[in-house]
Amino acid sequence: MTLVPGPYRVVRRHRETADTVTIELEPAGAPLPPFAPGQFAMVYAFGVGEIPLSVSRTAADGRLTHTVRAAGAVSRALCGLPVGASVGVRGPFGTGWDLPAARGHDLLVVAGGIGLAPLRPVIDAVLAEPAAYGRLNVLAGARTPDDLLYGAESPTWRRPFGAVTVDRPRDGWTGRVGVVTALLGEARFAPDRTTAFVCGPEVMIRATARQLTHRGVRADRVRISLERNMRCATGHCGHCQLGPLLLCRDGPVVGYDLAEPLLTVREL
Repeated sequence: MTLVPGPYRVVRRHRETADTVTIELEPAGAPLPPFAPGQFAMVYAFGVGEIPLSVSRTAADGRLTHTVRAAGAVSRALCGLPVGASVGVRGPFGTGWDLPAARGHDLLVVAGGIGLAPLRPVIDAVLAEPAAYGRLNVLAGARTPDDLLYGAESPTWRRPFGAVTVDRPRDGWTGRVGVVTALLGEARFAPDRTTAFVCGPEVMIRATARQLTHRGVRADRVRISLERNMRCATGHCGHCQLGPLLLCRDGPVVGYDLAEPLLTVREL
């Protein structure tokens, strides 16, 4: 990991939704060490501050892709950066999805809203090496059709099974309506040899994990990504504490066997 921000340059930006932008960053010096799917970087907007951002795609030449939703001062600044602008990046930080342990398993990728961003590298890896895994199921939910991410890519994720659903449809929407957990009953997987990767709002994570364990998926094979207020990314400041865990160091990806008792404690 690199603790001092290295210089990166915005080489591409794409507006995903009204408040969400995907930016591709190219190293302006030595690239950072490789990021595993699920890990995050601390991205610094000069003169504003830095925030943790999951990596939504990596490249062999050291480029990093981040999907950012404008929710605060730093994220708004990053969303507004033009091509050619500079940022500082440090990392990689945190735990990843542990794809090597999932080889040979059926895979469930379950995402809510912006939670699809850190799961996109998982989908990329499986589609690049499909023979190494069992059946891939990609289930994604969003508030409205206009909030769905990666519209150009999602059709290729729907084989052998994939589906999207929205909470509130608009005129002309012919897709599914409802919570993403309602799609689990249609997914095709063998519970005794399945690994699930889940990211989204915490209430959705809890509901998904409970359903999967009730259907026979082992709790340690349900991998979830948790979010707390990360400041230092090195486990020193304590802002991201969840019970005995410091999520910047011990997470953000943890097994549901470890997270379940923590998520049942109100406001922990």
